[in-house]
Amino acid sequence: MIRPVSHVEAMAAYALADLGGAGTISLAQNESAFPASPAAVKAAQDVLNDMPLYPDPDWPELRAAIAQVHGVAAENILCGAGSMELIGCLIRAYAGPGDHVLGTDYGYAYVASASAQVQADYVKAREVDLTISVDDVLAAVTSATKIVFLCNPGNPTGTLIANSEIIRLRENLRSDVLLVVDQAYAEFSDAREDPAEVFALVDRGDTVVMRTFSKAYGLAGARVGWGLFPQAIAGEVRKLLNPNNVSIVSQAMATAAMRDQAHMRDCVASTAAIRDEFAAGCRALGLHVPQSHTNFVLMRFASAEAAQKADAALRAEGLLMRGMGGYGLSDCLRATICEKPVMDRCLNVLKEVLS
Repeated sequence: MIRPVSHVEAMAAYALADLGGAGTISLAQNESAFPASPAAVKAAQDVLNDMPLYPDPDWPELRAAIAQVHGVAAENILCGAGSMELIGCLIRAYAGPGDHVLGTDYGYAYVASASAQVQADYVKAREVDLTISVDDVLAAVTSATKIVFLCNPGNPTGTLIANSEIIRLRENLRSDVLLVVDQAYAEFSDAREDPAEVFALVDRGDTVVMRTFSKAYGLAGARVGWGLFPQAIAGEVRKLLNPNNVSIVSQAMATAAMRDQAHMRDCVASTAAIRDEFAAGCRALGLHVPQSHTNFVLMRFASAEAAQKADAALRAEGLLMRGMGGYGLSDCLRATICEKPVMDRCLNVLKEVLS
């Protein structure tokens, strides 16, 4: 029998979302409620004749568009096949057997999988009221800590800490600890927290900031993520990236989407309006719903049994949310925000279950 290396054999596979069957509406993967920019769709069509060629491994137009919009240096940007590729390569470059990668109670689960791939230990700091606590993160740092990983806004909680707290964390970490700030949902909070404040931490040489086109830009299927890296760290991570990782079509779509900020902001505003109305309806039913700064809401029921009952009733109506048992939140469901008629259907089912 051919066997894998021992630490891979011992790993659990990354838990993928249950997408249901035919006719099911998925509210499980935090995809955009609205289509991508028409400019992005046209850009994809315009490059279809280039498909016999490999994509540009330096992503020049995409990096230029990101740099122009965010006021950052293009040479500090790396692009990946989703931010997951960047996360995996970063951990492979800077952690190994016996090292600690420090996250939080409800941080992005893929970080634990990426840590296991290199035999690093994934450690969790306590969150308070489903929100990152910088004091608890700092208390969890040890001599073995190599990377601290924050997801802000948080997934699956939707909660947000201020930029000033991220800056305080960075200032109190050792200089040999890498801070990674995953801002996959930041477009939903940029109006509240100036992104330039966190981007500026990259200039220190010990901080990486990551974003994605999968959420606010409606390009989950294109698989494009990006990060702002110090030059030295970018050089090491680049060694591990697939040199043709972002397809010609995906680069073209992401570039056009980045340049169409008006469309992105409209989608964010529309999503937030539906989100807040749905969250208010859930709270009126007695559910605990933290204030979300993302394109989803977390709903906490009276018990795990109550959450399972609601999940079953929703599924019976062809509505599939995400159970949170894998995060230790078995009394919760997470609902991606879809078009208003879908969210109204969800609320009606919940009213019947909870009445």
